[in-house]
Amino acid sequence: MSKDKRAAGFAILAAALYAVSSPVSKVLLQKIPPAMMAAFLYLGAGIGMLVFSIIRKKAGRGGKEQRLTRRELPYTAGMVLLDIAAPVFLMFGLRMTSAANASLLNNFEIVATSLIALLVFKEKISARLWAAIGLVTASSVILSVEDISSFSFSIGSVLILLACICWGFENNCTRMLSCKNPLEIVVIKGFGSGLGSLFLAFAAGERMTGVSYMAAALLLGFAAYGLSIFFYVYAQRELGAAKTSTYYAVAPFIGVLLSLVIFRELPPLSFFIALLVMIAGVVLTLKDQKIQKERTQERVD
Repeated sequence: MSKDKRAAGFAILAAALYAVSSPVSKVLLQKIPPAMMAAFLYLGAGIGMLVFSIIRKKAGRGGKEQRLTRRELPYTAGMVLLDIAAPVFLMFGLRMTSAANASLLNNFEIVATSLIALLVFKEKISARLWAAIGLVTASSVILSVEDISSFSFSIGSVLILLACICWGFENNCTRMLSCKNPLEIVVIKGFGSGLGSLFLAFAAGERMTGVSYMAAALLLGFAAYGLSIFFYVYAQRELGAAKTSTYYAVAPFIGVLLSLVIFRELPPLSFFIALLVMIAGVVLTLKDQKIQKERTQERVD
């Protein structure tokens, strides 16, 4: 198998693993409190990837990756703190809205990441990307409106949008660490964010649940957060950001399909309108990424 085909397989696998998160978390939230659920997801990623890292080193497949240093400490701390807030918002939001809505709203992370990159890191945004941001935002508003006649918003959807904003900031922090060891980054994310969320859970009066549910949440975190990020990074190294994003952008839509299969609830007409608008926004985003990548390559050549 060629490197490109293997990398494409990694990208699709990363998307599929992350897509499982919303619908399965929705099921587990019936037995696990929200902040505790967020803690288990990240602890599962941290524990799983630490074991995975040890196994790779013993097998002589660790490679020569750059380690994090004190210089990256502000971005590392920001990454961890934002990764505490984001999944807590997401878990509370999931309890108050459908898994299909939550999966689709995850695309708002594109908007948050782009706007934060513009306002904080002074990156340029093309007209095409502005159009994509407008479409994704419009779709998110449609999904968030609970009662069109009174234009009242769904609290669950708003919480998920807050999670996306946190992840938008977190993506920009993580971007500053992208040249470092991806396994080290995932392990730090997992333990830092997991223990932080666990502290919040106990402070809020949440308590541990059955061992089987805890194990299921840890396993979900390892797959949907840990392995997904790991495979995404390795796919990106072979394919580049634009191509990898093209494959990974299917994740929210896989999540929607899984939600419809698991919960067997037919969404209202507004959901399908939002779905079409969201698809248009994602396609424009991916096209813009591809064009920017080609222009960058032309300048290098």
